[in-house]
Amino acid sequence: MAVYTDVSDKALEQFLQLYNVGQLLWCKGIAEGVENSNYIMATDKGQFILTLYEARVNEDDLPFFLGLMNHLAKNDLATARPIEQNDGKLYSTLCGKPAALIEFLDGVALKTPNNQNLFQLGVATANFHKKAETFNIKRPNGLGLADWQPLFEKCGNDINIIAPNIKGGLHNFLSNELQFLQENWPSNLPTGVIHADLFPDNVFFMHGELSGIIDFYFACNEIYAYELAIIINAWCFEKNGELNSTKVRAFFRGYQSARQLEAAELDAMVILCRASAMRFLLTRLYDWINVPENALVIPKKPDEYIRNLQFHQKIDNYKQYGIE
Repeated sequence: MAVYTDVSDKALEQFLQLYNVGQLLWCKGIAEGVENSNYIMATDKGQFILTLYEARVNEDDLPFFLGLMNHLAKNDLATARPIEQNDGKLYSTLCGKPAALIEFLDGVALKTPNNQNLFQLGVATANFHKKAETFNIKRPNGLGLADWQPLFEKCGNDINIIAPNIKGGLHNFLSNELQFLQENWPSNLPTGVIHADLFPDNVFFMHGELSGIIDFYFACNEIYAYELAIIINAWCFEKNGELNSTKVRAFFRGYQSARQLEAAELDAMVILCRASAMRFLLTRLYDWINVPENALVIPKKPDEYIRNLQFHQKIDNYKQYGIE
């Protein structure tokens, strides 16, 4: 269960005095999540998510994360809104940890999204990129290109046993790909604030409509098209490993209905798909190798993203994804 910090009733009641959210009715821990401690709670004025930020989240980044969520909500993007305290602050301290109260967002994450869901995701992603243009805080990507080689080296030299069927070994496979990405990284593409973790579990739907986006704790300033590459990897491959080009097409139609992509962004899509596959492959590989014995959450093995990367290496042109 992803609750690393227990909160007593007394501590919670004192914390809620900082807000105008009514009287506490109940509160319980949420099993989902990896990075932070999360509780769902209800007062006589509604339901909220209480988040305590654990060690892997840098408190210095909270003004960016929470400020971005607040900015997007105020600009009518469907997302969870941080609740302002009586003094206007967006977070304070609870049980020795930075903590914030977030508006409860109705909806569920979909296990099998359809083409219409992908179209809606495309529209929402483009609107997010456009609405975040006026957000005045910047944050570099903490898991960008420059961070991948050091992360790879931390995985050690004995990683071949994790994927024994790769010709030449996983270590050489990743080393060669990192060199390729360094040498072929696209330049002069449009950039701005991206979510950087728009996986299906961070997008809610209700009655067939996209109801909101959550979990902005990897958000950063980065190439817009890199976000689209992440979504191809996270949403458009079926369980058998095949790319669903109709889902890719639906997503891009939705995105371009709200923000037209430049030709250079489309031309860079193959490289960026390889890059986003590498990013999640490496973080999953590192977590798989370094999982502590008392881990509360079992990390995901990197197999899926090894497969995705091998697929992208065979693509020569963005049109092969089904993008029009």
